[in-house]
Amino acid sequence: MKRSIFYISDRTGITAKLLGETLITQFDELEYTETTIPYIDSPEKMQETVDKINRAGEQDGVRPIIFDTIIKPELRTILNQANAMMLDFFHTFIGPLEKEFEQPSSFSVGKMHAVSNVKEYDHRIDAVNFSLNNDDGATTRNYKDADLIIIGVSRCGKTPTSLYISMQFGLRVANYPFIAEDMDNLKLPKELAQHRDKLFGLTIIPERLHEIRTERRANSKYASQPQCQLEVRAVEALYRREKIPFLNATTRSIEEIATKILVQCNLSRHTRQI
Repeated sequence: MKRSIFYISDRTGITAKLLGETLITQFDELEYTETTIPYIDSPEKMQETVDKINRAGEQDGVRPIIFDTIIKPELRTILNQANAMMLDFFHTFIGPLEKEFEQPSSFSVGKMHAVSNVKEYDHRIDAVNFSLNNDDGATTRNYKDADLIIIGVSRCGKTPTSLYISMQFGLRVANYPFIAEDMDNLKLPKELAQHRDKLFGLTIIPERLHEIRTERRANSKYASQPQCQLEVRAVEALYRREKIPFLNATTRSIEEIATKILVQCNLSRHTRQI
């Protein structure tokens, strides 16, 4: 039986969706559809949302699940009228924390997303710009300023991982691709060798790499099974030979990849998550 899952927020919905998905993914056999409804900041919008939730429940024949971060009492009153199972993250945890800290919370809407520290905000923007300007080996002259350099074959996930780490953790991340022409005698270029302590490798199952490259450039040598196998085998051998830490990204989310990289490289975030 399919379940409808809603992430409801008076802001972006990122928090509700992140926490909700973390819980939902623990149920391997669950069939569900997801809907994120952000910026519910008026009674009218909330009533429309409740009506939509109730319609989904009627169509499914089972009540929907709601993950929400709604703060305003007047909006919560309307949301509570939905025929659904509700998991309210703020109220679930704020009460016990108020008791533990022996002080009331501010219950401020959107406080987590506010730019309260200008230097912190500027640092994150700088990190993102750095990653964009040093993507895919576009230049290597700035590697001395990098916190991390991700390496790997083309289309193994270097760029999205680099940008995610920059956006979420405020780290300057460059990435460098090994290409087909490198494979005959694959060595660590001097531009990378002199920053060995910043290197982290990504790899991928050749079959999955073949699928990804085929979507980009079908029926080419670049996307062929033999070429994908050759490149993955050569790059993994390089990682082992040069003692470069690496991770197979095939079945992992970007969030998991990023966290594992930070842990293995002993890197600390420079800013809190948005």
